[in-house]
Amino acid sequence: MTTITEAEAPPPLAPATPAKKPPRKRGRLVPYWLLLPGILWLLVFFALPMVYQASTSVQTGSLEKGYQVTWHFATYWDALSEYWPQFLRSVLYAGSATILCLILGYPLAYLIAFRAGRWRNLIMILVIAPFFTSFLIRTLAWKTILADGGPVVGTLNSLHVLDVTNWLGMTAGDRVLATPLAVVCGLTYNFLPFMILPLYTSLERIDGRLHEAAGDLYARPATTFRKVTFPLSMPGVVSGTLLTFIPAAGDYVNADLLGSTDTRMVGNVIQTQFLRILDYPTAAALSFILMAAILIMVTLYIRKSGTEDLV
Repeated sequence: MTTITEAEAPPPLAPATPAKKPPRKRGRLVPYWLLLPGILWLLVFFALPMVYQASTSVQTGSLEKGYQVTWHFATYWDALSEYWPQFLRSVLYAGSATILCLILGYPLAYLIAFRAGRWRNLIMILVIAPFFTSFLIRTLAWKTILADGGPVVGTLNSLHVLDVTNWLGMTAGDRVLATPLAVVCGLTYNFLPFMILPLYTSLERIDGRLHEAAGDLYARPATTFRKVTFPLSMPGVVSGTLLTFIPAAGDYVNADLLGSTDTRMVGNVIQTQFLRILDYPTAAALSFILMAAILIMVTLYIRKSGTEDLV
């Protein structure tokens, strides 16, 4: 039998050391800290005012005696039943302005994206140039452009365009100011850049080789636009129409400066209720009704458009 001496014996095994915990990744909290200022901003300047307005809409009382939350939801029905013409008018004016912005903005965005060449930057500056001045000044300028007896109204009258708009109920007689046409023109001008910029961004992303491939397949330019360009630009179309329709539906400046009492939109009613009549519950209820209506229409529109890839 072979014996193992003490010198030849293997050394005893060292006690197993406990596994070290992986170092904590300190950087994983950095994105949340970066989001914190934005979240706080939304809470303070968006969520809290919304909650306050919601509580105001269900209050009763007066400015002299004070308002109390009595959960008076009938204010919503009273506001809607009394001011539904202004709601309908706001949707019609905003929808008309959105369609006009799309008709005018799409060709210009197409030109900038595919045909502008070295003039692209200059045209883009001209598109955003209205932003260099005040919204109020831009709207007041249209009072001079559409003034009675001015060259624009005279040209429209000589071309018998006003006869058509009178038949449609957009103008009255030989004047354009204080008519629905003036309000729609102001909305179209003020919100046209919000249509052009998303359209340009969407069109610029289209790979030019797709147009070449369509040409190699003997597709005509109209067919290429219908089958390739327009479907691929749908995210820009959806974004542009939303950015145009939503602020136009709640606008009150154009209807106030370019329209009359017969062209008042719901934004004018809310402004009057808040600042002149001082009926805060009705004004708050009108605001929430408008927000809910726009939210429903936007949701249905996005689902109907079949795209969620917004620019």
